[in-house]
Amino acid sequence: MKLFPEKLNTHLKGDLLPVYFFSGDEPLQLGEAADAVRHYARDQGFTEREVMHAEKGFDWNDLLASSNAMSLFAEKKIIDLRLPTGKPGKEGGAALVEYAERPPEDTVLLISSAKVDKRSQSAKWYKALDKVGATLQVWPVEPNDMPRWIDQRLRSRGLQPEGDASRWIAERVEGNMLAAAQEVDKLLLLNGEGSLSAEQAEEAVSSSARFDAFKLLDAALMGDAPRVVRILGGLREEGAVPIQLLGAFNYKIRSLVDMAAQIENGKAIDSVTAQIWDKKRKAPVRAGLQRHNRTRWQMLLRRAARLDRVIKGASVGNEWDELLQLSLMMAGVRLFRAAG
Repeated sequence: MKLFPEKLNTHLKGDLLPVYFFSGDEPLQLGEAADAVRHYARDQGFTEREVMHAEKGFDWNDLLASSNAMSLFAEKKIIDLRLPTGKPGKEGGAALVEYAERPPEDTVLLISSAKVDKRSQSAKWYKALDKVGATLQVWPVEPNDMPRWIDQRLRSRGLQPEGDASRWIAERVEGNMLAAAQEVDKLLLLNGEGSLSAEQAEEAVSSSARFDAFKLLDAALMGDAPRVVRILGGLREEGAVPIQLLGAFNYKIRSLVDMAAQIENGKAIDSVTAQIWDKKRKAPVRAGLQRHNRTRWQMLLRRAARLDRVIKGASVGNEWDELLQLSLMMAGVRLFRAAG
């Protein structure tokens, strides 16, 4: 059965299904959905948990062997399977079909996977899992919906945002849902439950050193290549996580593709940049739009997709080198020249 993220909590008030397959490239929602199942299963007596990582070289017989193994104390068990590529391959697909045909009693198979493409959704293994259990896909929140998502999350934590508090946070985190969730938790810790003004949100969020990541974006948009190199080196030394930085890049590049398309269709650049709420961000965005047209921003979005594959091990490369190249290309640096 197909399950939607907003319906998961309601579903978990009933009986657990034998299989849950959660997929998507948005780590926060994916992780929280899996956590919800794990917590509910634990409350229902599923106290034993086995974690498996279906990476290159994984023996899919281990999954079938684990499902057939009887616990020494006959405890209910969760098999927590991680599928980072979203593709189990021929052997894995066959193992998942076999598992779905005879799911063991007192066992829940929870699969957390990268985004599954339409072709894979038509595969026998995917349909088998959907038939016996639940499949759920998560998607990044669209830029226009981010303030609403943050507003809902603040209120769910007992905070009552006032004025432009939610919108200000949304502008600052640039679509990075994990960063947004962390900021909500920090605001609750600093201010406690109750009203939250835009000034309180700005003071707390701006004090976070982690937002040097957005200084990196601004430097790239302004075409300041030396500063790009310095900031990226500092982020690497501080232990920044490339997948989190990529989230900010994806959000910004997608919005620039849309803005560039509006300009291409005859809209004035001043009218397009008027959409930007934070006045400090207008100059970098304007510079980026003047440097690259829609086609170029679409190419940069494809470069970001390549970085995503490198981070997940689906393509060969160094994630930091790829991130540097993407940043410099945004800054207008020509990295590759034709010979001759």
